[in-house]
Amino acid sequence: MVLRKLGERLRECGFELHPEKTRIVYCWDVNRQATYPTIQFTFLGYTFRPRKAQDKYGRIYVNFSPGVSREALKTMRQTVRGWHLQLMCDKELKDLSKMFGSVLRGWSNYYGRFYPSALKPLWRQVNDYLVRWMQRKYKRLSRGVIRAARALGRLAENAPRSFVHWEKGYLPAAR
Repeated sequence: MVLRKLGERLRECGFELHPEKTRIVYCWDVNRQATYPTIQFTFLGYTFRPRKAQDKYGRIYVNFSPGVSREALKTMRQTVRGWHLQLMCDKELKDLSKMFGSVLRGWSNYYGRFYPSALKPLWRQVNDYLVRWMQRKYKRLSRGVIRAARALGRLAENAPRSFVHWEKGYLPAAR
């Protein structure tokens, strides 16, 4: 009934609902705990679904909120992979920051607005590629991933504004 009335109203405005993409979704959270088959949806690169949240008193509860979708995250990670950061040995960190910093900042501003920790796999991947870049750029780091990660960590602490994820505290660390 609601879907039919919504379709009628949109037709009056000259729009139509896509039959395969339009559905009713149950917004499951701490206040609405019934069982329904569909409890999430994706819209404009965000997946709206039940997620853990914390209130101002530090209590954990379940909230229906947006976060970056798996498809958007996959696309971003493929883009980073296509940059071939690890092969840019002729560039300095400042050059890499100029080349890719604006794209990373844009992703952070758009997708990091809600549930920013969902971007953690992307930030980890960027750091991993920067570690590989360090290994290729500096011969003394070529055989030691841990040593290169620590060196990049020191660079990140000295110049945290080079990349947006370093500003937010996602610093490279030896694993």
